[in-house]
Amino acid sequence: MTQPRSSAIWLDAIRPKTLPLALASIITGSAIAAWQQTFSWTVSILTLVTAMLLQILSNLANDYGDAIQGTDNAQRLGPIRGIQQGHISLKAMRNALIVTVLLTCLSGLTLIFHACAHLSDIMSFIGLGALAIFAAITYTVGNKPYGYMGLGDISVLIFFGWLGVAGTYYLHVGTLSSQILLPATACGLLAVAVLNINNLRDIDNDRACGKNTLAVRFGPRWGRIYHLVLLSTAMLCFIAFALLSHAHWTGYLFLAALPLIVHHGLAVWRAPNGQALRPMMGTIVKCALLTNALFALGLIIKI
Repeated sequence: MTQPRSSAIWLDAIRPKTLPLALASIITGSAIAAWQQTFSWTVSILTLVTAMLLQILSNLANDYGDAIQGTDNAQRLGPIRGIQQGHISLKAMRNALIVTVLLTCLSGLTLIFHACAHLSDIMSFIGLGALAIFAAITYTVGNKPYGYMGLGDISVLIFFGWLGVAGTYYLHVGTLSSQILLPATACGLLAVAVLNINNLRDIDNDRACGKNTLAVRFGPRWGRIYHLVLLSTAMLCFIAFALLSHAHWTGYLFLAALPLIVHHGLAVWRAPNGQALRPMMGTIVKCALLTNALFALGLIIKI
């Protein structure tokens, strides 16, 4: 068998198909800021770069942690990772983590000092950035990784929803509105749904390895019900924001994604096993990105 090129190995390790999750929260937060007539391309680009680096850091740390814990094994149904195949050594992955942390800090600090004028804001965002880096690494790395205790879902909701969307909005506008929590929650819940598909797919192997995700704790049936709740609640949050903000009809453009989401939800409910769930990872990522992109587009068109 031909040895894959190093660039291809590392490209696979950063999991480019998951990067739209970081993109979605930044698009949503920036669009709401633009809708409020306050927008900066520089802030948007720096926020996007920082968010994507955090996502890459999380993906690399996940590979490293799962390899150490023994979760990435022959029984796992997900894609075979670089460490698992022997293409990436643990030392090389540790070095990659260090480089990614440094790049994330550089991008994040540039963003903070560009967007924040007050010392309190600067210190607050430095603290949040440090927390995000810590959370990205300790999801699967360490003696007690929180992803193995079923806390991954709330972490995704916080960082891909509340902090991702509301934080982006604040960096543009310099203030917060309680209504921002609705689209921030919706964006976060769709990201949680992506994680849930991953966990439902690997539920049997995760259980055997002691990775007690919410899917493992709920079981296959309730894990699927939980997935439907995530999807429906996300759409309801978007609808509630549109109603409370008295949105123009374009503010409901995100509803065009509803058929795809309904089709995906039904497919997940009917999937008999983890093997049948494998192709649905790509679908839910598309659902999340499309819904957020249409929501953002609806706000921008009105402008």
